Amino acid sequence: MKRKGLIPWFKTSLSLTIALFISGPANANSREVRVYSGRHYNTDRQIYKKFSQETGIRVRLIEATGISLVERLKREGKNSKADIILLVDAARIYNAAEAGLLQPYRSAKLDNQVPQEYRDPKKRWYGLTRRVRVIIANPRTVDTTSIKSFSDLSSPSLKGKVCLRKRNNVYNQSLVANQIALKGEVPTRSWLKGMINNVSQPYFGGDISLARAVAQGKCGVGIVNHYYVARMLAGINGSKDKILAEKIKVITPKPAHVNVSAGGLARYAENKKEAIQLLEYLASPDGSKGLAGPTFEHPLREIGKSPELKSFGIFTPDGVTISQLGKNNSRAIKLMAQSGWE
Repeated sequence: MKRKGLIPWFKTSLSLTIALFISGPANANSREVRVYSGRHYNTDRQIYKKFSQETGIRVRLIEATGISLVERLKREGKNSKADIILLVDAARIYNAAEAGLLQPYRSAKLDNQVPQEYRDPKKRWYGLTRRVRVIIANPRTVDTTSIKSFSDLSSPSLKGKVCLRKRNNVYNQSLVANQIALKGEVPTRSWLKGMINNVSQPYFGGDISLARAVAQGKCGVGIVNHYYVARMLAGINGSKDKILAEKIKVITPKPAHVNVSAGGLARYAENKKEAIQLLEYLASPDGSKGLAGPTFEHPLREIGKSPELKSFGIFTPDGVTISQLGKNNSRAIKLMAQSGWE
């Protein structure tokens, strides 16, 4: 049975990727833009639909993991049909640009809409939403008043109480890259060794499973992206996770480590004008809020308005640029491995 709305402009496994036709019926004069997206949120499609309704430009979408999309683009080469590439995390978008998968372009709107620290100096990509890496703790298990920064996780008082995601998680790689940018390699290595020495159980595969373990008292403290806890609090994952999240204290370091989801113009984009128009739309105040709101991320220039995000308090970015995170990624991975982060 043919699925309504699917467009056969690609050959791939639907278990890994989804192709979606967003806007209305095609006509002889219709314009379009093709998006390869590593953002896996159904709510993004409402933003594409709104864009199509306002501009008449059809949006064709492929969603997959960031790694899958990058590998696909490399395989396709000049035959790629992608106009826009959307990826989450600094290292992914930075590495895609360095691999020649993106092309630079000028847009006064994007330069005005996206703060300098969240865009590529070479104009190959621009941030669209923000996410904060935070510390979560169980007040029944640890003294939360003694934890204010990531450095505190290396304290001997937390021996056996720290839980972490696996080393291959890009969010943690960017966190370590952030610490290298702020403090240098020697202090970062010392921090890592102390923190890893406090880990006493297997590393987790995801932020939500780690958050559950902290809430249940299996772990005293951990590191996650803020929006995972916000979604749990909002009941997105069900009532059980909501109850668990209420047992967690979210600690946002001051200043905070900020990461992004970002978009760029594909190297072989055929619909360049339409692609830039969509990127400008997504980075606009309304577009960024539209992407960030349903996913409990933060838009580019404001704090998210949901009660759950407000309960975490206001955060102040530490000023490390997304480009710095990308440049330090390989050094971060090396330090993580040397420190015993599995």
